[in-house]
Amino acid sequence: MTDASDDPSDPLLTLPESLRDAFKEPLGPVTTDTAALLEAVDDTRERHGSPDEGPPRLIAVGDVVTYHLREAGRVPDVALVDGKTEREAVREEIATALAAAEERRVSVENPAAALSAALLDALAEALAADEPVTVEVTGEEDLAALPAMLAAPLGSTVVYGQPGEGMVRVAITPETRGKARELFEGLTGDTAAAYEILGVDSEKLDGAGSR
Repeated sequence: MTDASDDPSDPLLTLPESLRDAFKEPLGPVTTDTAALLEAVDDTRERHGSPDEGPPRLIAVGDVVTYHLREAGRVPDVALVDGKTEREAVREEIATALAAAEERRVSVENPAAALSAALLDALAEALAADEPVTVEVTGEEDLAALPAMLAAPLGSTVVYGQPGEGMVRVAITPETRGKARELFEGLTGDTAAAYEILGVDSEKLDGAGSR
């Protein structure tokens, strides 16, 4: 774990310049069809869910993605929002709709192009919760999809926005976990502490379970 004197909102992991292009590539199929995406979410749950892990979750990273899922009648189990899209404030109708949501809210600080211990801890707790949780990020949640892919149970789906294109859908399987692990371990910082906060056994990420 990080030292007790460390500020949990400080960067624990940061994105190096050498990996910025890799993170611009979508990690799954991109769509603008929310109904089709939700059908795929349910299919992933049925095909890849494991009795050895917790129930599959739907994790939304980003205000616009969260808004579209809610408008389609599906409240994400975990939503991470920061009030922005492509570094600009989201439209008022989106901000208003998300502010009116009644799910439990947790507020954390997280710098751009980084992951703080506070965000990772909030993500882990939200994934373990019985009811939907919205993590409100002061700063940016731009990298949050990556730890979500590692910590979510098999059969889960992580959805995040691809600027100018639509929503990226990542089905959580051993294969996608392996890809996420490669990227996650390419970040600069204390990866071991990050795995510990997430409750993830990194040695099992390429196998059947991680929790």
